[in-house]
Amino acid sequence: MDLKLINEQGVAAGSVLAADSLFAREYNEALVHQLVTAYQSNARSGNRKQLSRAEVRHSTKKPFRQKGTGNARAGMTSTNIRRGGGRAFPNSPDENFSKKVNRKMFRAGMAAILSQLVRDDRLHVIEAIGVEAPKTKLLAGKIKGMGIDNRVLIITPELDDALWLSSRNLANVLVLEPHQADPVSLIRYDRVLLTRDAVKSFEELYA
Repeated sequence: MDLKLINEQGVAAGSVLAADSLFAREYNEALVHQLVTAYQSNARSGNRKQLSRAEVRHSTKKPFRQKGTGNARAGMTSTNIRRGGGRAFPNSPDENFSKKVNRKMFRAGMAAILSQLVRDDRLHVIEAIGVEAPKTKLLAGKIKGMGIDNRVLIITPELDDALWLSSRNLANVLVLEPHQADPVSLIRYDRVLLTRDAVKSFEELYA
């Protein structure tokens, strides 16, 4: 299929031939959802810590006598039904949130996301993008000159220092290499800008 090629002024300047298996795939919502949730789960550090009944500081004295008060019998204040007591099934720091995604599923999910971006006219191709010096103003002006005012994800095959340093202070701009692209970033950003060489890199990775 043909992807829309734009110039540095954001005007259509032709098209780029790309693989149908990567950019013209049918959208699979269930697969994409599984891919996104697995990616976010694998990013969790699992550092939550809650105290068990044995770990809370409490007195071992019986709170009140066994009979005659009208209350349910209680042995100590560390029980999980009391304020300040321990948790019955506490979270531990070594909790594992990771989810496994097969390589075939990951490739199919990435292809489904890229194909939907093309259908929604959110993915465009440019010959190359770069800045002469590591200055945020230069990259911001170049993006604005393309007519892009919202969040944009730029994917280039070789991320040089000047381009990377120029993008660090732009909150709505993220620059990645093709192998660093993830499903969450592709969905989160309003526009995805690929260089011509990045399209070839994507085809080598996922097609």
